[in-house]
This record gives sequence, C-alpha cells and structure tokens, in this order.
Amino acid sequence: MFSFLNGKKEQDETAAPAPAPEPPATASSDTPFHPPETWNLDALTAPVPAPAGGAPEIGPMDAAKTAEFQQPIIDVIKTVFDPEIPVDIYELGLIYEIIVDAENRALVRMTLTSPACPSAQQLPQEVRYKVKAIPGITEAWVEIVWEPTWTKDRMSEVAKLSLGFF
Repeated sequence: MFSFLNGKKEQDETAAPAPAPEPPATASSDTPFHPPETWNLDALTAPVPAPAGGAPEIGPMDAAKTAEFQQPIIDVIKTVFDPEIPVDIYELGLIYEIIVDAENRALVRMTLTSPACPSAQQLPQEVRYKVKAIPGITEAWVEIVWEPTWTKDRMSEVAKLSLGFF
C-alpha cells in the first residue's frame, strides 16, 4: 500500500520478472565518422598527471616551441565556452599565459570569472584535454591563477560586442 511513495513498485508474485535491458550497441567499423589519425584520442582518457611538489613538470619556456604551438593552442581554447556566457574563454580574457617547453609540454595559466565559478572543475579540464590532443603536444597542464584579478576590461572587443557591453 502506498508503495509509490518510496519509489518501489509492488510486484505481482505470479508475474514473470521483467527482462534485463540489453547493453547499448557498440559502434561498428562502418560508421560514417572516423577520427583523423593525427588526433590524440588518448588525451581524452589520460588521467591528470600528479606532479611532485604540486607544480607542473614543465621546463623553461622554449620561445620557438611556444611560437609554433601558440596559435593551435589558442584555436582549441576558442572552442571552450563558459556554460553561462555565450563567449569562448579566450575572448573573455580568462587565458593569461601559454608556455611550451623544449619537450612540447604545454602550460596554460588561466583564471575564472570568480572564485565561486560553478564551472571551476569543468573548464580547466576541458582546456587540458583539448590542448593535450593537439598533434605534437606531449603533455598539458592548466594552472588556475587569481592574480591579476579578472575584470570585464580583460574581455576582447568581440566579447564585449557579443554581450552588449558597449
């Protein structure tokens, strides 16, 4: 009686048990989408590295490597959007620094719009996975920094226009 209150359904003891749901079908080799061979799909499943001492294991900045990878890194960062704001995080001015060392390890220093940002866990992880998936990048770290504090002045003209700040 009143079994609907606790979410359980009374079963008729004479009724046969419900069949178990079938597992989802796996993708076959004849699907229309095939990722390019240059994609580093391992980057999507690789665990976050646990650097000793809490700092990323990255060497000194290599100016040539940073120049080589800066635009591809910016391009993938521009695909990351704050879920509450319809502008990518690069145009919002959340990216403070991009460094690549001689071993093609990348470090992205970024901030968030506020320390209480509801996307504080999701955004850095998405940036890390996307940067690490760039062909040639061997590892990627994202460091959240709070200085200088983010303000609307850091936004690009494109972002300000998109959000109607003029």
